[in-house]
Amino acid sequence: MTALVIAEHDNNSIKGATLNTVTAAAQAGGEVHVLVAGSNAGAAAAAAAQIAGVSKVIHADEAGLAHGLAENVTAQIMAIAASYTHLVFPATASGKNIAPRVAAKLDVGQVSDITKVISPDTFERPIYAGNAIATVQATDAVKVLTVRTTGFDPAATTGGSAAIEVLAAVAASAGTTFVGSEIAKNDRPELTAAKIIVSGGRALGSSEKFMEVMTPLADKLGAALGASRAAVDAGYAPNDWQVGQTGKIVAPQLYIAAGISGAIQHLAGMKDSKVIVAINKDPEAPIFSVADYGLEADLFAAVPELVAAL
Repeated sequence: MTALVIAEHDNNSIKGATLNTVTAAAQAGGEVHVLVAGSNAGAAAAAAAQIAGVSKVIHADEAGLAHGLAENVTAQIMAIAASYTHLVFPATASGKNIAPRVAAKLDVGQVSDITKVISPDTFERPIYAGNAIATVQATDAVKVLTVRTTGFDPAATTGGSAAIEVLAAVAASAGTTFVGSEIAKNDRPELTAAKIIVSGGRALGSSEKFMEVMTPLADKLGAALGASRAAVDAGYAPNDWQVGQTGKIVAPQLYIAAGISGAIQHLAGMKDSKVIVAINKDPEAPIFSVADYGLEADLFAAVPELVAAL
């Protein structure tokens, strides 16, 4: 059995989600190959070859692959899919965009968001916003999987010595072109990769208060800023800060939730954090059920006191 991990990268370096996906693929498929499909992505392919546990890197280089368009990457995967028992993607925006296309092309079922590998054809995945865990057996000859990265430790970025095989790239789709992208600039750590996250909820009352109260704490801790869906919907924080089932799934070393009640959709996105600290004046707030440390207090008093003490 051999698994193919579809690397997520920026043509220069491998993104962290790929490392967790390599770990899952090794448990599922035995030997692990990594596909780096990009444009002028030699540096990313070289980085992939250093990942521990990877035995081969397949490098496809073509201008149409520069931006990871799903149609073009899918065609590239289909050109080599017959050689693999498992096609494994990180459950990121990119992976969720490409994996269903590949599954449809192969006419197989997809197993989404796996958090545990039981055997090469049997996996666990959360359902009902993480309130239940389903055990799923895939009987297709080729298993198409997306991996919830918080469920697996990242593979080491060094120690590997995989061979790099240069593959003739499939011609880009004539029906799809890349028009442009808007990338948010942020000096803080990226939310899904941050070791510390400070999140605020609707109780903050306004975007001005959100920034006034939460930013000093994040600055002190070198943390990423997050928000509940309620805070994002109210306009207190941008969409890319949203943590939860319909936002980003995170598992930092420390997660501080201030003024977040803890709806199940939010808990689904952060309950795997190593240490959870909740600040809320409602003693019945569901967030306290998952918190390692809970402070029943007014966040407008407690957070500044915490900042002053740090």
